[in-house]
Amino acid sequence: MSELLIDIFGKPHGIIIFQLVAATRFTIYLSLVAFGGGGVVAAMITFLTISPQPGLGKIAQTYIWFFQSIPLLMLLFLTGLGVPRLIGVDVNPWTAATISLVLFTSAYLAEVWRGAIAAVLPGQWEAGFALNISFVSTLKKVILPQAIRYGLAPTVGFMVQIIKGTSLAYIIGFSDLMLTGKRWANAPVSGSEPFIIFPIMAVIYFCICYPLAVVARKLEAEDLAKS
Repeated sequence: MSELLIDIFGKPHGIIIFQLVAATRFTIYLSLVAFGGGGVVAAMITFLTISPQPGLGKIAQTYIWFFQSIPLLMLLFLTGLGVPRLIGVDVNPWTAATISLVLFTSAYLAEVWRGAIAAVLPGQWEAGFALNISFVSTLKKVILPQAIRYGLAPTVGFMVQIIKGTSLAYIIGFSDLMLTGKRWANAPVSGSEPFIIFPIMAVIYFCICYPLAVVARKLEAEDLAKS
């Protein structure tokens, strides 16, 4: 692969493109881990927000408010640099980036999914209770099938924000597309100037994010057509 790119673009551009593309897989891996882990936590938080017990709902809303109020950059500093130095423990950049992005993702996805559930007409809940169906069964069999339709498009759209958010992880030493690109941009090598490197990185990010944005818009259009 690297030889092919070198033959096409020459040196050092072929080498630069190869390394940027190779580093992109870590951006994708981190995005998938953040979405998967954040989705699991978000599902639990969403359930608490709609729980019949007000105390659990308040705890969930506090969680959402707290982690939506902290910038992702600050979360990365805290998990990757601040807390580890405070307690004298070394934290792997992968671990720190994962924790930060899972917390960030879960707070926003929980709010998206809570809104999707709230979009279901209250009469659906009332019908379930009138038929003496339990809260969990009503949620599972009546509410969620409708809420998924409302929440699918914004969920796919938010994946774009997760991918872009991974670009901040370079500050704690996470080796991804952004860190690799910055290293090349700062290297004293002719042909690796910032005005060359950053446009290449922008194209790569665009190629990852644009298909998701198109899918999100298509899902949103289909949802509006069905409404």
